Amino acid sequence: MTQLASGTGRETEGATVSRELGRMQGALAGPTLVVVAGIHGNERAGTVAARRVLSRLAREPDAVRGEFLALVGNLAALRMGRRYQSKDLNRVWSEASVAALQARSEHGTDDPEDAEQRALLGCFDAALGRARGEVFLADLHTTSAAGTPFVLFGDTPRQRAFAFRFPLPAVIGLEEQVDGTLSEYLTRRGCITVAVEGGQHDDPGSVDSLEAVLWIALSHAGNIEPARFEAELEAANALLGSRRGSLPRVLEVVERHAIRAEDAFRMEPGFSNLDRVRGGQLLARDARGEIRAPRDGMVILPLYQGQGSDGFFWGREVGPLRMRASATLRALRLERFLPYLPGVKREGAHPDRLRVDVRVARYYPLDVFHLFGYRRIRQDGAVLTVVRQPA
Repeated sequence: MTQLASGTGRETEGATVSRELGRMQGALAGPTLVVVAGIHGNERAGTVAARRVLSRLAREPDAVRGEFLALVGNLAALRMGRRYQSKDLNRVWSEASVAALQARSEHGTDDPEDAEQRALLGCFDAALGRARGEVFLADLHTTSAAGTPFVLFGDTPRQRAFAFRFPLPAVIGLEEQVDGTLSEYLTRRGCITVAVEGGQHDDPGSVDSLEAVLWIALSHAGNIEPARFEAELEAANALLGSRRGSLPRVLEVVERHAIRAEDAFRMEPGFSNLDRVRGGQLLARDARGEIRAPRDGMVILPLYQGQGSDGFFWGREVGPLRMRASATLRALRLERFLPYLPGVKREGAHPDRLRVDVRVARYYPLDVFHLFGYRRIRQDGAVLTVVRQPA
């Protein structure tokens, strides 16, 4: 079965959109690839990219296995051209927030994003119920800064394997720096998820990059036979490879610079979305004064728009040796020995949550936990809670 939203040609930025941009179901069982575009309403490029791919697939519907589903995230904000109306729709997917939404009646909705989230939940539930194989998510974004497309993901082995299929910089640890992201929610529901930053909001090249991402995702998820779409896949890999340029293959986020409205935060002009900086370089200013780079490293996703609570993220390059060591340690399941380290214990019976007493554990670095995927780190006094996404 093939089902397409209205307007299936090569869409322009001003095209009218609906929640379900399109859905294609193959006659044969296979994986489900769910695409969410525009979860921030000022990020339209992903909707255009998805409709381009749907239009091409519609010419060969027998080449599709499983299901390809493309959705709009924040539909009302997209129509307004705003990131969101009342709250960031990509920060409301914690267990507590979803449970609270589901506990309220539809008539009890108190802001526009509640209605958007409720509609998306219905779409996800239906897609998971129809699934005839593994379920993948590609969450498509663009950025306020110019720069190179990149892929980010929760640090699980399955998601690493999928994310590294894209010839783009891969950013580890960014998803774990913020709470309530859509990709993390669907990871907890058993999906293999990646998010992609495709370039600057209004750059036509961002549409091309995100379209390329979707072709590669369809191929490696197993929704299409690569031989049937050889030209599209060759062009996609060439485009994304050229846009990576000399940037590192793998980066990791080590710190988030959170901001509030009263901070009067202002990023210095000229940074791209992935940018090398030198120690001491001026990055931004706020009500307290200058913000400078603590050391040589990478600025990731500098904020150049009015809405948002992330001023920038601070990162560093990760070499191939460290990536191989991490994969080997996890394959051997050596994380089961972490609770034997001084000052470390499991939080209850949960295998993916540890509590670390920093007064005892100050003699070894947090990199020990990063190697095993424990990248969500929250501090309460002298105790760190370190969490990884379920594998």
